[in-house]
Amino acid sequence: MRKILAEWRGRPACDTCNVRHLALFVDLIEKDFEHLPVPIDDLEFQAGAEIYRIDDPGQAVFTVRTGIVKLVQYLPGGSYRIVRLLRPGDTAGLEATVGAPYRHSAIVLQPSQVCRIPAATVEELRLRNPVLCKQLMQRWHRSVQHADDWLTFLSTGSARARMARLFVYLKGDSCESVCQIFSRDDMAAILGITTETASRQVAEFKRERVVAPLSTNRFLCDVAKLEEIALN
Repeated sequence: MRKILAEWRGRPACDTCNVRHLALFVDLIEKDFEHLPVPIDDLEFQAGAEIYRIDDPGQAVFTVRTGIVKLVQYLPGGSYRIVRLLRPGDTAGLEATVGAPYRHSAIVLQPSQVCRIPAATVEELRLRNPVLCKQLMQRWHRSVQHADDWLTFLSTGSARARMARLFVYLKGDSCESVCQIFSRDDMAAILGITTETASRQVAEFKRERVVAPLSTNRFLCDVAKLEEIALN
């Protein structure tokens, strides 16, 4: 795998991690991390940075602590599709645990802190603590579920309905009706529409006051209206 161009922040404090309850090692205790063959690295990436590239040898898995990461596949004509977005607590590169090359390129959409966990470390922890096997299987299962949900939720219906669903998805579980979106190219690659259609749909939402811009790519959302449009 290519050298990771990121700021190394040293070994993370796993016991105080803000996404520990969501992360791969949720049920492990401090002594499980002692004398690891390869340390866990805490890295920072800026928007646009590649964490790993498709077909790179799978040497590590990555847990997203902050920010958003996109998983990208490239099409023969040079275009690309975003097949999934990873949020804090999500794990990328699980194929490394079975010695397979990466199936996607993982690219940072918003500045992110990411833990890099070498495959050798995962294997060592798995041998010491069988609980990790169950956690890995749960991660695989969740990845499959996310892929199925992504396909049915964001890749079907009209462009208008898909865009509404994307805004609702990006708002997430926050109590605030605010979401941060991305470039129109990325939104098109998520929804399977053209960049021009993505731009037109966002402009229509603004005219209809379904969303109101707060700053660049940051919007206040009328969630009730978006959910109504998403059903059509």
